Amino acid sequence: MLSFSPQWRRHILALSCACIGGLMPPCAMATGAPASVPTASHVLHPIAFNDEVKTRQVLVAVALGQAPADLMIHNARVLNVYTLSWEDGQDIVIARQRIAWVGPAGQWKGHASSVFDAKGLPAVPGFGESHKHIESSMLSPELEAALVIPLGNTWTTEGSHEFANVSGVHNVEFWLTPERLGSPLKIFPALGSATPPSAFEQGGGSYAYQEIADNIRNNPRVQGLDEVMDWPAVSNPSHPGHQRIWENIQATFDNRGVIDGHGAGLWDMDTINAFAGAGLSSDHETRLPQEAWNKLQHGLFLQLRDDNIERAVPYFVGKGLKSWSNVSLVTDDRNVADTLKQGTMNYHIRLAIKMGAPVEAAYAMASLYPAQHGHMDQIVGSITPGRYADVVLLSSVPDVKIKYVFANGKLAAQDGKYLLPVPKITWPSWASDTIHIGRTLTAKDFEILAPNGKTTQVTAAIQAPFYTDPVQKTATLPVVNGVVQRDIAHDIIKVATVDRYMGQGRLGKMFWTGNGPKTPDSAIATSVSHDLHNITVMGTSDEAMALAVNRIAELKGGIVMVSHGKVLAEMQLEIAGLMTSRPIQEAAASMENVYAKADTLEWIGTPGYPRRLLISMITCSPFTWRLVVPYPGNPSGLVLLQTGQTMPTVW
Repeated sequence: MLSFSPQWRRHILALSCACIGGLMPPCAMATGAPASVPTASHVLHPIAFNDEVKTRQVLVAVALGQAPADLMIHNARVLNVYTLSWEDGQDIVIARQRIAWVGPAGQWKGHASSVFDAKGLPAVPGFGESHKHIESSMLSPELEAALVIPLGNTWTTEGSHEFANVSGVHNVEFWLTPERLGSPLKIFPALGSATPPSAFEQGGGSYAYQEIADNIRNNPRVQGLDEVMDWPAVSNPSHPGHQRIWENIQATFDNRGVIDGHGAGLWDMDTINAFAGAGLSSDHETRLPQEAWNKLQHGLFLQLRDDNIERAVPYFVGKGLKSWSNVSLVTDDRNVADTLKQGTMNYHIRLAIKMGAPVEAAYAMASLYPAQHGHMDQIVGSITPGRYADVVLLSSVPDVKIKYVFANGKLAAQDGKYLLPVPKITWPSWASDTIHIGRTLTAKDFEILAPNGKTTQVTAAIQAPFYTDPVQKTATLPVVNGVVQRDIAHDIIKVATVDRYMGQGRLGKMFWTGNGPKTPDSAIATSVSHDLHNITVMGTSDEAMALAVNRIAELKGGIVMVSHGKVLAEMQLEIAGLMTSRPIQEAAASMENVYAKADTLEWIGTPGYPRRLLISMITCSPFTWRLVVPYPGNPSGLVLLQTGQTMPTVW
């Protein structure tokens, strides 16, 4: 219980009773002299202050030494990310999860309930991501906190179109539930513009103007619109998705939200100008350093990840970049097993420094700059008053070696170990029961029949991951008893996308190359299939494909690998078919087992688990022909994303 000084209690009483909008003269408040008080209704009936304002009032009292603090981090070497300078011997005073006072040690006039001696360790703001899909960690968000907070991450802008495509109505509720129940990881949902990902798909969510507007208006944690990926729909007024995507953009503008972009393959000058002109404010898909530079010059906020950091940062240094404030670092997608081995933002900061970024700017690219981009810098992104008390104490600055992590003013991690309880959440059926195929599939469901009159061979469309050729490639395949056959010797197997939402047992199927199993009678299936997250399955036999998909349904989601009639390995993802609530080490071990068992099979392309499996069915620019679940007017499911043109899979 906070105890205020008598002077501060009088001040709060005066504010709450009469001084709305400054209507009571200050002299009357100070002297108690009679004052003429207007009789406007908003004075006679003052509004009740919300929790944010009450917290700010407490911070004022604590800063002035008139109310006690909860904690003081004493004698830290603080990085000021506004001035990109270090300040030695600083005290950080914390109340109600926020920072109330920062300044030279010993100068604060108040009293703290407890003191943590930083012993001169460097202190940097908690790391934040301006673009991440927490779903890709394969952990539900309460466990994501335990995974990433020891690595310095204390807040995340969640690119939520993965979960939104599973349950759009409950999307924001899902991401805000763990923090409401005590998780210290702050999640700022960015609403899925790709809900659904294209005009040719239907899943568990659909966002247009009203859904976007209501969610931003009703939830202060909602940042805006997630990466706008459907560039053909944005740029082509005749595209079937044009109306909906611009409704999403308008709803975000109308409610002062941030619109993030996805500019993969968009690198010519005209398109960069059009992309920025549309109001798409960022890009995490730059590939070439000159492309990144051109986009930076045109006002786009860059979200650099992995190899993009390696390419762009040295180029920017060579260009003599003076301000790095429109650049951030992101992981975007990384599963739990890879995160435990590689890290998250701690790895990217270290990589940026290695590539030549100024040390202080590298830390700001992981804290202040992403917070400013998301319009969240008033509560996260710096060690300054009013912000959440997210403080990372380092044992080495250039190596990003983390000793302690404070989140919301609590010691949350030490030497890589998470110290706080993880909320136990029983997720409702809209999150835990989302795989609805409608029936048990059989091998016959995966047969591709030859057209009438084709008894010996057919021409077949052959798909592959990352397909960008505007002309669909084909191959000649044999027909046996009316059924079109694979050509495994030439790396042609079969792929299917199975509807998991409508319970009607629908599936699209065609022939495939580029990745997937080559071992006979084998298959791999996943309910993590960007971005609609229907079930994708690839296999060398129809029996194996059916077995893998049916096992996905039994698990309520996951990754399943089968061979010769048996399940070889699996990763259960029972939350939305994307994540698990199982303990971190158990989940990581499951994924490592999938990796290990994959090494026992032969694969098309590179050996081992096909990491591109999860994005093989992605339906966004710059990809062209794509397989979707068949819909009226498109019985084969093969569609050209830029125009909506369809074609059969065999003829």
